[in-house]
Amino acid sequence: MRDFNGNPLATSPSAMGIITRLAFERLKEQGVEVDALLRNSGLTQQQVEDPSYRLAVKDQIRFLELAAISLKDEYLGFHLAKTFDVRMGGLFYYVLASSETLNEALHRAARFSAIVNEGIKLNLRERGHIAIDLTYAGVPRHSDLHQIEFSMVAIMRICRHLTGLQLRASRVSFTHRRSGPGVTQFKTFFGSEVVFGAVVDELALPTAVKEMAVISADPYLNTMLMRYCEQALANRSTNQRTFESSVENAIAVLLPHGQARAGQIARKLGVSRRTLARRLSSEGVTFAGVLQHLKLGLAKRHLADDTLSISEIAWLLGYQDVSAFTNAFKRWTGRPPRAMRKEVDQGL
Repeated sequence: MRDFNGNPLATSPSAMGIITRLAFERLKEQGVEVDALLRNSGLTQQQVEDPSYRLAVKDQIRFLELAAISLKDEYLGFHLAKTFDVRMGGLFYYVLASSETLNEALHRAARFSAIVNEGIKLNLRERGHIAIDLTYAGVPRHSDLHQIEFSMVAIMRICRHLTGLQLRASRVSFTHRRSGPGVTQFKTFFGSEVVFGAVVDELALPTAVKEMAVISADPYLNTMLMRYCEQALANRSTNQRTFESSVENAIAVLLPHGQARAGQIARKLGVSRRTLARRLSSEGVTFAGVLQHLKLGLAKRHLADDTLSISEIAWLLGYQDVSAFTNAFKRWTGRPPRAMRKEVDQGL
């Protein structure tokens, strides 16, 4: 089977790990030694170079973080997404490209998103606009920057590619925080305001785009590709979603509002407080332990951001004053947060 340009069409879910493989190639182009980065991420060069090998989502997130540091590119995911060939999505891309309308393509993207990334699920909503929400499955949302930015940019690029139009988003939001002059490139790319530190990862498009024709539509090919997609979806290895990661993702959104309490998280997840404790216990953790681990991880990430003051970091982690945050951080690490920030700034 071949694509619209006569090239062989991959029917296996080999598109898994696109961003990691793109980052791997970028590192090699820049002459960066990759062995240590792969080893520290739990990956091997053989796995990355085998396009049919499914890379674990958590391993990819760690590799991308290390790659961004090595390349001195804090917007690595964004930059990779702006330049890659969207046809690398293989089967996933071509089932969208052969759809008749953009609305049809987006619904198929939501259904088959697991073909290209088992850790991020696309959800489609229509409320005065078309909203594409991205939610995480089996992996803590707070641990990722590059995959989510890559995914959002890739979706926008595919929409433009399918219609042949320079579409503009109605709004874009990310739950992670960014600041500084570098964030203006997001507004330029999406053609709309981009909000960081929001409650949802979302790309919204005007409802007018729903009936826009896909310029490469082929209903006969699409019917055939749909069967391949359904088969790929059925055959994929099931992502083992842990309850702990669901709790972490729920906590992360509520931390700045001081509402990250067990009862509130239980209600958000639709379970009783007792069930929350029992399910966490079955995974060998407690709510207090999950909360502390999450706060420590976020604290280290925020401390690496020079645009955030210590008092702002304290607020983001749900503390009412700096002293409470400082005391907690010293209990976790044995050092005050300012000392760790100094070490990060000095590259220690």
